[in-house]
Amino acid sequence: MERGIPAPGGAMYGELLPRGGGDPIPLLKPRLLVGRRESADIVLRFPNVSGHHCELSLEDGYWTVKDLRSSNGTKVNGNRVTEQKLEPGDTLRIAKHEYEIAFDPIRLGATTAAPEPAEMEGVFGRSLLESAGLELPPTGSRRGPDGPRRRGR
Repeated sequence: MERGIPAPGGAMYGELLPRGGGDPIPLLKPRLLVGRRESADIVLRFPNVSGHHCELSLEDGYWTVKDLRSSNGTKVNGNRVTEQKLEPGDTLRIAKHEYEIAFDPIRLGATTAAPEPAEMEGVFGRSLLESAGLELPPTGSRRGPDGPRRRGR
C-alpha cells in the first residue's frame, strides 16, 4: 500500500489512544509520518517532539514503528526502540507523550499470530553462539555442577 492512500471505504486502520486523556488519533493510511512539522501525517505540537519523529507503517496486519533519529526517542512498552513491530494494546511513547495503539490484526489482513512474548524470551535468554549451536547451554546435559563432565567418571 502506498503512502497517502486512505483506508478502503473511509475505514480506519486503528487508533492511537492518548494515555491520560485526549482525543483518539485515527490511523487513516498504511504509512504515517509522526512529528511536530505541519507536513507530518500526525502532527504532535509539542516542543520535545522532533519535526519528523517516527514513522508508523502497516504490513501483514501489524503496525511497525520506526524512529527517525529523533532527539527524545521512541519507546514501546517502556523500551527505547529504533524499529519495533507493535501489538494491539502496546504503549507507544513519542518523546514524553504516551499512546496506546488499538487495531485488529485479523481485520487488517494478518494471516499468522504474532509470536508470544514467552517465545521471544527464549531467544533473548541465551547467547548468540548458543542460539547458533556453537556453544553448549550453561545448564545443559554435558555440564555437571563442577563443570564439564568427563568420560569414565
